[in-house]
Amino acid sequence: MRLVFAGTPDTALPSLRALLDSPRHEVAAVVTRPDAQSGRGRRVHPSPVAQLAEESGIEVLKPAKAGDPDFLERLRAIGPDCCPVVAYGALLPQTALDIPPRGWINLHFSVLPAWRGAAPVQHAVLHGDDVTGASTFRIVKELDAGPVFGVLTEPIRDDDTSGTLLARLAEAGAGLLLATLDGVEDGALEARPQPADGVSLAPKIEVDDARVDWAAPAMRVDRLVRACTPAPGAWTEFRGQRVKIGPVRLAPDADKLAPGEIAATRKTVLVGTASHPVELGEVQPQGKRQMTAAEWGRGVRFDDGETLV
Repeated sequence: MRLVFAGTPDTALPSLRALLDSPRHEVAAVVTRPDAQSGRGRRVHPSPVAQLAEESGIEVLKPAKAGDPDFLERLRAIGPDCCPVVAYGALLPQTALDIPPRGWINLHFSVLPAWRGAAPVQHAVLHGDDVTGASTFRIVKELDAGPVFGVLTEPIRDDDTSGTLLARLAEAGAGLLLATLDGVEDGALEARPQPADGVSLAPKIEVDDARVDWAAPAMRVDRLVRACTPAPGAWTEFRGQRVKIGPVRLAPDADKLAPGEIAATRKTVLVGTASHPVELGEVQPQGKRQMTAAEWGRGVRFDDGETLV
């Protein structure tokens, strides 16, 4: 089939590579978000999908909105049979959805109808799910509610962050998306409506949502930090300044500490929660590099009874 691929971040790259390597499909163009600031210097860079497409000699479309008339006109001129989507990051109006005769087929990183929305992997980790997965479905106007073509499942490990879990799903999901497009082209695959029961929503996790509540149980703290790693990054405050927190380790055998209370040695930094302490791993004080908690602790010299808030 003649395809126009829509995607933006690194997560979309395994799928785009799989389609570029497929002898059955032609990627005629990609659609991605406009260039954005990134990195410490806040320089403007093209998206990872745009970079791969340009390296592959493929036309890149970067509409400010997917309903822009110029974009829609160009999409009609390209004439895709189908538009696969992986983490594009913008809403598609009906005028765009109507252009490819075989529709827009999205790879979504949950087992639908669970975790519809922008942050399915983060919410699966945050809520302590044992298993998640990926689904391919036809995009309709309602958010992530279209009929499903295929599903795969993936266990969530005790030490998974959103980053490690999403990396595995992106690789496995690329195969699912390719198999879905093959089946659609063959006419052998029929999309089935999602069940009415089991719908849950996964809105974007904002920076304010990523603040650690030390008055929560240790397991809740652990899940929040892992869910927010690498983005938006879990954080707390120490002496009035923000400190980013990497994944923690549960320390149920450590001496009891009040929520947020710090106990440090040369090798560890423990922090109290509502249940039992956790051991900090990587931290990044405001305006400084990322470092181990032990390095941070040796440089700070905590006072007795000092807390994170």
